[in-house]
Amino acid sequence: MMELLIAPARRTGCDDLANLGKVIEASSLRQRSPLDDILDANIVDEEKYLRELAHDIGMTWLESIPAVEYPLPLRELCGPRIALRHRLLPIAITEEGDKKRLTLATFDPFNLVARQAAAQELNLPIDWCMASRRRIHESLRRLYGVGADTFEQILEGRDLDYERLESHDEANVIDKDDDEEASVVKFVNQIIREALDQHATDIHVEPLSTNLRIRYRIDGKLVEVTVPENIKALQSSVIARLKIMSRLDIAERRMPQDGRINLQFEGQTIDVRVATVPTVEGESVSLRLLNQEKFSLDKLGMEPFVRKRIEALLNISNGIILITGPTGSGKSTSLYSFLTEVNHPDRRIVTVEDPVENKLPGVMQIAVKSEIGLTFATALRSILRADPNIVMIGEIRDLETAEIAIRASLTGHLVFSTLHTNDALGGLSRLIDMGVEPFLVAAAVRAFLAQRLVRRLCPHCKVPRELTAQQRDEFGIPQDIPGQAYTPKGCDRCRNTGYSGRLAIYEAAIITPAIQEMVTHRAPAAEIRAQALKDGYLPMRYYGWHKVMQGLTTIEEIIAVTSTDIQDD
Repeated sequence: MMELLIAPARRTGCDDLANLGKVIEASSLRQRSPLDDILDANIVDEEKYLRELAHDIGMTWLESIPAVEYPLPLRELCGPRIALRHRLLPIAITEEGDKKRLTLATFDPFNLVARQAAAQELNLPIDWCMASRRRIHESLRRLYGVGADTFEQILEGRDLDYERLESHDEANVIDKDDDEEASVVKFVNQIIREALDQHATDIHVEPLSTNLRIRYRIDGKLVEVTVPENIKALQSSVIARLKIMSRLDIAERRMPQDGRINLQFEGQTIDVRVATVPTVEGESVSLRLLNQEKFSLDKLGMEPFVRKRIEALLNISNGIILITGPTGSGKSTSLYSFLTEVNHPDRRIVTVEDPVENKLPGVMQIAVKSEIGLTFATALRSILRADPNIVMIGEIRDLETAEIAIRASLTGHLVFSTLHTNDALGGLSRLIDMGVEPFLVAAAVRAFLAQRLVRRLCPHCKVPRELTAQQRDEFGIPQDIPGQAYTPKGCDRCRNTGYSGRLAIYEAAIITPAIQEMVTHRAPAAEIRAQALKDGYLPMRYYGWHKVMQGLTTIEEIIAVTSTDIQDD
């Protein structure tokens, strides 16, 4: 057995065979199949190792498992209980006369308990094949729905009471299922953990007339999650559990409520903002997942020219730097990265946010509470008397906040904030439309930084896209930008979307003396833009083309998010 497990590792280039042997020995002492331990130890390449092992023992290897709808008979024949408990994936049903045969995929052919359980409970001839553990886990979730194993046990009546929900009020640790007993607590944890595994930013639990729909926002797109059948039966319990975790009133179902959850996941703290909304079918719950990540300019992925301009701006002592863009464009991440860059012991930094999304060490952060009168404006008036060097305002929403921010910048403070505009230069007209005098805008604002998020190409399946000189001209891609464009294909690592993750594209408009003069005299926006281009301003789409030719995103993504750009020669 030892040599059978080591031989595939040796052929696939494993450089730690001694440690592999120790893992196998430890598993044998516990009288369990060693494959889980081998894969968990990250000693071997899972895909290559299991492929070689399948070859050695003469089992069919599934290179991929298509993301297709599974037929109902297949799900009924091999129910979630046995499939999920033993991690066996039904692949196909074949008929020989009046008899049926079932094909099952496993990643662990040495799990005799699973084989015996399948033979006894399914009572069918079984053809076995192998696939990677990762593919089997993903396919099982797609086939039966997130948390289906727990759901089946809950419906048997093992746990539906509120005392059980409340007894876990402090246990917001979702790393693993420490509690083997099926419960709504465990089921909700599985929903959240799956979202984190998929790198989702939001979870939406939405009651429908005949179902409870769960959707994740992944890479900016809403993706509906497969859920167990009859999940509607747990609607009130699932929503009650989420409200308990976020310390909301579970008895109040008629009014919207807002709360927060602090989760522990794989050694990280995840801050979750929770919002409930009453609908005609029951309460809908939305969760925004905020990873307490480390912020830095390096992670923003700015083009060198933009990065150089931003670094210069961060070294000035006063003025306003405004980040513009729609909701969900990454403005908060950029703000936190800027604050991290300027956070030194000789500087006092104070922020006013609604709400505080991430906690920054050494920064005094104030959360707006409008219900008690603590607004952006009232908080700003107070902190300007508290000797700050740098002030960050979550968003300039009205004239009062804008005027206080400008006054702060004109009295020696460096101010960061955000605006909702289509492009960088649009921030000028936005402030003036609020009622700020043009001469104050010209005197206070140092720069506008606009940004958008685009989907990042999956590095595992992207396909080169050849562009002729004529095509580059038609798209507006400058001929002098080197590199190779790519197009999405789709694979099991990116949920067959062709994209994995997101990246930001930026444009920076520096308010030069010439532009200050034009703003003061209320020059038309077109003239200000023409002057900005002379002063080195380049539209966001230009920087987007760099990301395209670096193979990071696609032409279609850049066009979609920069459709309002005015293209200039």
